[in-house]
Amino acid sequence: MRNISFSKLLCLIILSFFINTQSKAQSFETQAIKFGRLLNIIESTYVDSTNLEKLTETAISEMMAKLDPHSVYIPRDEVKKMNEPLQGGFEGIGISFNIFQDTLLVVTTIPGGPSEKVGLIPGDRILFVDGKPTCGVKLQNSDVFKMLRGTKGTRVDLKVKRKNTKELLDFTIIRDVIPIYSVDASYLLNKETGYIKVNRFAETTTEEFDKALKELKKQNITNLVLDLRGNGGGLLNAATDMVDNFISDKKMIVYTQGIKSPRKDYRASSSGEFEQGKLIVLIDEGSASASEIVTGAIQDWDRGIVIGRRSFGKGLVQQPFLLNDGSMIRLTTAHYYTPSGRCIQKPYKNGINEYQEDLKKRYEDGELFHKDSVRFVDTLRYQTLINKRVVYGGGGIMPDIFVPLDTSSHYQYFNALIRKNVLFPYVINYIDKNRETIKQAYPDFPGFLKKFEISDAMIEEVASLGEKEGIKKDTESIKAISDDMKLQIKALVARDLFDQDKFYEVMNTKDKSIDKALELLKDKRAYEKILTKP
Repeated sequence: MRNISFSKLLCLIILSFFINTQSKAQSFETQAIKFGRLLNIIESTYVDSTNLEKLTETAISEMMAKLDPHSVYIPRDEVKKMNEPLQGGFEGIGISFNIFQDTLLVVTTIPGGPSEKVGLIPGDRILFVDGKPTCGVKLQNSDVFKMLRGTKGTRVDLKVKRKNTKELLDFTIIRDVIPIYSVDASYLLNKETGYIKVNRFAETTTEEFDKALKELKKQNITNLVLDLRGNGGGLLNAATDMVDNFISDKKMIVYTQGIKSPRKDYRASSSGEFEQGKLIVLIDEGSASASEIVTGAIQDWDRGIVIGRRSFGKGLVQQPFLLNDGSMIRLTTAHYYTPSGRCIQKPYKNGINEYQEDLKKRYEDGELFHKDSVRFVDTLRYQTLINKRVVYGGGGIMPDIFVPLDTSSHYQYFNALIRKNVLFPYVINYIDKNRETIKQAYPDFPGFLKKFEISDAMIEEVASLGEKEGIKKDTESIKAISDDMKLQIKALVARDLFDQDKFYEVMNTKDKSIDKALELLKDKRAYEKILTKP
């Protein structure tokens, strides 16, 4: 073999790179011309009239779907709506509502919002919006959004029917920015243990979480239960900020990397708000993306115990790109990796349909009920960074302690009542009739939590309403799940009479994952054994 000088080799490498780059550019240009030519042919020769904008959007959507399950196209009129949960707010009048018996009913007013400021109260029925009737017109939720949401500073006029008031009440409300909160609940589970439930990772999450954590620390907590169940994720920075409260010394939180995206490391700062106390994270099959970043970092650093069921398995990073007409794509540009180096993205090589059916398959395979039904690939085996415990990549975060779904067949009856929307309207009607009586008997939440009870007669009323909706009364199931039904109804009443976090405070009194967390936090040896076992 002839020797090749370094200069000649360098020239060959540069030439090869140039040819490859030029080839890719020519290929890109060829495909762009091809698509433009196709649109031109359709527009000029197709037998019927066409909508080029719709055809283009369909083509883009299909193209994105072929890439991976999380790269998506967002039409122009959907961009603002899609961003609202991440931005932490929208513009409107500030109420939660329900369409009850064909009437727009105010369920709660958002504290500090425009509706609360003018005196709108839960139980009010909005009969007219800007002179247009809302009852007797088969109102849908989408209709309410169109009528009540709007640009900050704009005016909306309401006519309201209030119980025990003969005449309709007139309200003029000026729309404003309405916050969407990330922290659903924050309170003490016991004297030593705080609890924070986070529903998403948005622009306001860091501020909300930091405030909640500091308030709990003022009450001298030594333990924290972080509830990320059902949290589908959101902004990566909000997740890394949260982890920064729990680990220190510039430790790795997460890193991202893709073929065309250089590796980027996210590390903890030198100090955090809760680096020493015992920590437990609750997850389930609905915990995804940013939730898995938080959970993965805590698990990899042996910082806390994870309780629940295997998380969703989303380890892809999306970056938004605006298009020329105001539409947007969210394109996957990198994978993210936990500190131990594992990517927890579940496979999608068999197509999006199978990917989207994954949770159904978990149910059918028994994984949600039995820990032994979970299968991990041995080649994706990793170790935690301090105590060398075995963890896996390639399909979500597996908790340290498994808590199954309830397998009782009796819950089918309960779920049918919820699916047919029997339970919630019943509670609305009950509160509408008894609001003042309940408030007088239980002026504060501690008294309500301790003494307020749902009667057997109320359960029978729910069952009767279910029969009217075609749900056959199941006496055996009612007997088996009566306590759970009562708990759900009590929680819904608490949310209406007090505030959102009281719903969780009631529900958590009989929550298996929280019971397990408190059991471990009480037993120091058991807690430490889980974190140190190989």
